[in-house]
Amino acid sequence: MPSAVVLETPRLRLRPVALADAAAIAAVASRRAVVDALISIPHPYPPGEAERSIAARRAERAAGTGETYTAVERDGGAFCGQIEIRDIDRDHRQAELSFWLAPERWGQGLMTEMVRAVTARAFGDLGLNRLYAHHMTRNPASGRVLAKAGFRHEGTLRQRVWRWGVAEDVELWGALADEHAHGA
Repeated sequence: MPSAVVLETPRLRLRPVALADAAAIAAVASRRAVVDALISIPHPYPPGEAERSIAARRAERAAGTGETYTAVERDGGAFCGQIEIRDIDRDHRQAELSFWLAPERWGQGLMTEMVRAVTARAFGDLGLNRLYAHHMTRNPASGRVLAKAGFRHEGTLRQRVWRWGVAEDVELWGALADEHAHGA
């Protein structure tokens, strides 16, 4: 398994997801407000889902196809959320960025810190050229986070996902390593 990398932002420590995170993940991911506009987290959140998800994320890290970080406060260690680089495609030097945050942490700029730190890792140590991210159109806060972190809006994927029995449009954002290096 690749060595564990810990990233730090002014207020957060981003460390590889661990089995010890299961209870905190399940507690937050069980809240409909958190998963309402997320594409891939089930609701209701099934028993054992956090452990299964952690095992899958750790296997991806071992295979070099993904990195999932648990965000905790630097002062006190309280759980804040998760961010991941997933579906790493080495042939095309790209990957998807995915993230979520506990509602009590919304509106504090923490997610922007997380995205900037993980984007720097992707374009630096991982040698990727492109990161892309999706969010449901009805969740513009995620788009604002991506824009602040240097991503550009690339388009709308009409009726891309089904959530709560409704076809949802999804916004696609991308960032390139050379633009990131120049502060675009």
